[in-house]
Amino acid sequence: MSDNKNGGKNFLHSVTLDLDKCKGCINCIKRCPTEAIRVRDGKASIISELCIDCGQCIRVCQNKAKKANYDDFSVLNNYEYTVALPPPSLYAQFNNIEDQKIVLDALKAVGFDDVFEVAVAAEIITAATERYLIRNKGRLKYPVISTACPVVPRLISVRYPDLLDNLLPLITPVELAGKMARIRASEKTGLPPEKIGCIFLTPCPAKVSAIHSPIGTEYKHVDAAIAINEVYPLLLKEMKKLGAEMPERQQLAGSVGLGWGIIGGESTSLKSTDKHLAADGIDNVIMVLEDLENHRYGLEFVELNACSGGCVGGVLQVENPYIARAKVNKMKSNIKENDEPLDDDYVKLMWDKELNYNPAMELGDTMQESFERFTRLQNLIESLPGLDCGSCGAPTCAAFAEDVVKGNSEIMDCVVLLRRETEEMYKRMESSFDSVGLANRFEE
Repeated sequence: MSDNKNGGKNFLHSVTLDLDKCKGCINCIKRCPTEAIRVRDGKASIISELCIDCGQCIRVCQNKAKKANYDDFSVLNNYEYTVALPPPSLYAQFNNIEDQKIVLDALKAVGFDDVFEVAVAAEIITAATERYLIRNKGRLKYPVISTACPVVPRLISVRYPDLLDNLLPLITPVELAGKMARIRASEKTGLPPEKIGCIFLTPCPAKVSAIHSPIGTEYKHVDAAIAINEVYPLLLKEMKKLGAEMPERQQLAGSVGLGWGIIGGESTSLKSTDKHLAADGIDNVIMVLEDLENHRYGLEFVELNACSGGCVGGVLQVENPYIARAKVNKMKSNIKENDEPLDDDYVKLMWDKELNYNPAMELGDTMQESFERFTRLQNLIESLPGLDCGSCGAPTCAAFAEDVVKGNSEIMDCVVLLRRETEEMYKRMESSFDSVGLANRFEE
């Protein structure tokens, strides 16, 4: 994994680039929501300060040059006792299951000592969110924006800093699950916490980054992440062996927790307000955030997920996200809500560290430098063709102009301007030759 200072010290990125596979096409630069990719000398490069690990470049790269870094199963050997943390979206990767029971059993069969469902933690976060909205009604900056998808707060910190105060300051279900699982395992085994490994089964690269550099907290409660598409074939094999032999029931999340695996599952579970919105897919997320900056919605809660369909659409999933969504809805219809009392004291689940504005898009280090560069930037943009062709290696002409004023590109990297300059030079040469009677010889 690569690291940088974005969003905190030693931030670890899970999206990486294999230069040997990169062909220098411009598919990725056009799809990156923070314009974090450039093509230089025939190869793509990622600007780490701007990258939010959303995985869009992984989806569109036809050469498989972009990839997500995550842990493999050997990480289990680092701990004396391991706990799997399956997300709600995992269960929807399999066919013909009515609840999550057989998947939980299969996780123990593939090598984990215990299992703690992230969906259980999601139900606690739902209750805590409910209490947070009720107790602070009228005092919050509306709409409150969910932070469950790590892409969203990081995107806001880079592109929409005015919305930072709208973020829900509660730790994510994954972090809470890791915290609860470690406490339970330590009590059960008598082992010290550091000898217990809490391993998340991740649907996307953004959550790999989030467990290594958690948002809103100094403390890491999850030790590693294994991709769902890596564990899937192993689970499928064990599930076939288990068949109808169902061991004693383990702890199971209710329908509310399972609903977090799909878009709308978090917001529709809130009973204290019907003024909520859910949007999925990075383009739709950006559209909503831009409208929120312009105060266009009279909402109280907004749920956003960078992946289409919600977490079931993660780039490290197996199943078609829309089929997976239907499976989640079917499972929810077979499972009741948990009526066990949940700890909804949101205060102890609050962030202990603020998410600050990421100035990676600033033009300069000082206000004066930024103003001077902005003036030059506007002049440059007016001189550029506005084709957004990507031939310069930047996604748009505006992004290219920023690269120039920051000293990262030369103006003649624009092939259109270079062609115009070449044509002008040819005309000047032709005029000079004509003035001495050599024009016809030059053409020959």
